[in-house]
Amino acid sequence: MLTDMVRQWFRGIINPIARFISWTGISPDGVTLVGFLLTVAVGILLSQSYVRLAGALLIIAGIFDALDGTLARLLNRVTRFGAFFDSTMDRFSEATIFLGILIHFQKQGASTEVILAYIAIVGSLMVSYTRARAEGIGISVRGGFLTRFERAVIMTTAMIFNQLTLALWILAPLTNFTALQRIWLTWRAVQRDALRE
Repeated sequence: MLTDMVRQWFRGIINPIARFISWTGISPDGVTLVGFLLTVAVGILLSQSYVRLAGALLIIAGIFDALDGTLARLLNRVTRFGAFFDSTMDRFSEATIFLGILIHFQKQGASTEVILAYIAIVGSLMVSYTRARAEGIGISVRGGFLTRFERAVIMTTAMIFNQLTLALWILAPLTNFTALQRIWLTWRAVQRDALRE
C-alpha cells in the first residue's frame, strides 16, 4: 500500500532526528507543544493567504508531530498522559489549519469553500472521535479510508500546489465517509463479540 511505503520512508527520516533530539533533553511533550505551535503558525499563514508558505511550514510541523512518539519510545518515556496530550493537540492542530483555510476563503467571498471547510473539519474530528469512543468500549478501530496520515498528505500537497479547493472537495465527503466507515466497523465488532458470548 502506498501510504505504508510513505510511512516507512518517513520513519527513516524521523528516527535519526529523534536520536539527535534525545541528546538535547527536550521532553516528548515539549516536542508535541512545539509541533502544535508550528501548526498555529500554519493556520495564521493560511488566514493571510500565504498558502504555499503554509504548506512548507506544515511539512516541518508534521516532522515534529511524528517526532514526539518516536522520542518517547527512544527515551522509554511512553506515558498515558503523553498519548492523551499528543492526541488532543492533534485535534487542535487540525482544527487550527481548517480555521485558517476557512478565513482564507471567507475573505474571498468563496461561500462554497467555506461550507466545504466546515464539513471537512467536522468529518476529520469525527474520524478521530469514533476511534476514541470505540476504544472506550474496548474495540480497536484504526482502519478507514482516510486516516489522519492521508489527510495530512492531501492538505500538505494541496498547499504546496495551491489547490485548496480541490483538497476540500476530496476531504469534505471522504472524512465523513471514513467516520461512517468506523461506525460500521465498530458495529460489526460489537455484533461479532455478541455472537461469541
